[in-house]
Amino acid sequence: MTALPPEAPRRVAILEDDPNVALHFREIIAPAADLDLSGTADCLAGAADLIAGRPDLLLSDIGLPDGSGLTFIPVLRAALPACKVLVITAFGDRDTVVAALNAGADGYLLKDSGPDTILDGIRATLDGGAPISASAAVYLLERLRGGAGGDAAVAVPEAERLTPREIELLELFSRGHSYKLASRALGISPLTVGNHVKSIYRKLQVHSRGEAVYEAVRRRQLSL
Repeated sequence: MTALPPEAPRRVAILEDDPNVALHFREIIAPAADLDLSGTADCLAGAADLIAGRPDLLLSDIGLPDGSGLTFIPVLRAALPACKVLVITAFGDRDTVVAALNAGADGYLLKDSGPDTILDGIRATLDGGAPISASAAVYLLERLRGGAGGDAAVAVPEAERLTPREIELLELFSRGHSYKLASRALGISPLTVGNHVKSIYRKLQVHSRGEAVYEAVRRRQLSL
């Protein structure tokens, strides 16, 4: 029986202006045999060069010297539609969390997360998960409960209501589960997971798992 060739490492690009933080991220990625650093940039002006490395995932800061890293997400997605985006930033306030998810970020972590959490977050995002930091989940939960400054309750038409299984799936995605891990946890096939995801996107009118988690919480259909 012919052995299958090893899978090529998945490429990660870094958009981070602090050289010490960028080095920290590189040191997390370097020992991982399944990951490869495709490029780094420290500002929006240099971010376009990251596209040439065809990354599978962008690890992106938000506060850059010449603007917000969130503005690069649509540029990246226009060139590489399949590329995932994991925002990792020092900003944990409600408005920034919501802005990142609305911009299309697949996951949201804080820079003070431990190395293992960051590495797991990278892998989970690459595998289709949506890791969200605990503080981000708290803000989403505040909106769900109508906390100070939160949205009022949103009336959800019958056709847009998530099924119990779709809610279970979003809960797993919010904890960083990939399609494969979610399928195992729920006892269903990855194909069925994909069908549920399509239904979730259609009902919530979103295009990423991060957006789906936020929108489901905003509509009070998901409790984190």
